[in-house]
Amino acid sequence: MSKKTIQDIDVTGKKVLVRCDFNVPQDENGNITDTRRIVGALPTIKYLLEHNAKVILCSHLGRPKGEVNPKFSLEPVQKELSKELGIEVKLASDIIGESAKTLTSNMKEGEVVLLENVRFDKREEENDKEFSKELASLAEIYVNDAFGTAHRAHASTAGVSEFLPAVSGFLIEKELKFLGDALNNPERPFVAILGGKKVSDKIMVINNLLEKVDTLIIGGGMAYTFLKAQGMNIGTSVCEDDKIELAKELLKKAEEKNVKLILPEDVVIANAFDENAESKVVKANEIEDGWMGMDIGPATISKCKEVLQNAKTIMWNGPMGVFEMSKFACGTNEIAKILASLDATTVIGGGDSASAVEKAGVSDKITHISTGGGASLEFLEGKVLPGIDCLEDK
Repeated sequence: MSKKTIQDIDVTGKKVLVRCDFNVPQDENGNITDTRRIVGALPTIKYLLEHNAKVILCSHLGRPKGEVNPKFSLEPVQKELSKELGIEVKLASDIIGESAKTLTSNMKEGEVVLLENVRFDKREEENDKEFSKELASLAEIYVNDAFGTAHRAHASTAGVSEFLPAVSGFLIEKELKFLGDALNNPERPFVAILGGKKVSDKIMVINNLLEKVDTLIIGGGMAYTFLKAQGMNIGTSVCEDDKIELAKELLKKAEEKNVKLILPEDVVIANAFDENAESKVVKANEIEDGWMGMDIGPATISKCKEVLQNAKTIMWNGPMGVFEMSKFACGTNEIAKILASLDATTVIGGGDSASAVEKAGVSDKITHISTGGGASLEFLEGKVLPGIDCLEDK
């Protein structure tokens, strides 16, 4: 999937509308607690400024449900951006109203205007045509650099592309390169690691990956549905009973496709879903009644290490256990450390796995950490993402 980028289009002197993902976490006083998404947008913004464009930025923040809510204002983002860029970023008090029009109409080259939260208008999420047209009328070129919302067909992620030449920024280009190459053109052996709580969340991902990988490692809560499908007693472990037949089909498909499917050999179990519960390591087929699986055990970690040692491309999405409780975070942390030590292309599919490599302090040793949780999941499912599909092909 080769999409045009800002380097394939002349931006000099042009007004460029850039959809960013400034949906940053904040504390109760409105202070930004993690600036990674802002920092991630800087290469695209700086490139446009260096090439004398007039830069108009837009983004959503939180879920204001189509109403103006000061709690979700982009003012903290504007302050952080001004600091990062070393120039004053002007904040419009609306999206397509008087303030936005005034600030964007007389822009000089090298200036930056940030529009207020696009979700303050309910027409944004409805992908309303008139709203898209009004938004597009502020600029001459559209750039999407918000991979985290690329799976949504909203006005600012897809609608505006009907009215402007549309290309990708560097962040989306990078996502398409690493996620796309890993899926469609991997150096082999190609190993995928899937975790998380539910099989139902990952059915389509598993189905798609079974067509592409050499080995699939399954951990996390979803593993117990597979273990039960193999006739094992799983105690009170999390399980989707209505997905057991499906798990059997997926196990069969792996066999037919000659994909090595690895499930936990041993697990850390506890007698309650609690950090302070009594816990012990048992073989996966020896979980007692009244006990639940909370993490993968040491033998499983060793097995994973052995498999990953020879891999050339690795994709990881979802934790191996209840990693938010430090007592049961060992499996997830160990996988993160193993990946960091390898000479392979390692791609993390956003969400909890991204937090896990951050927590383990090894994020700088990972080839690519996706910025889009839901978007990367849908990409792994093989779905078309509206915010990517609308961009011009090379």
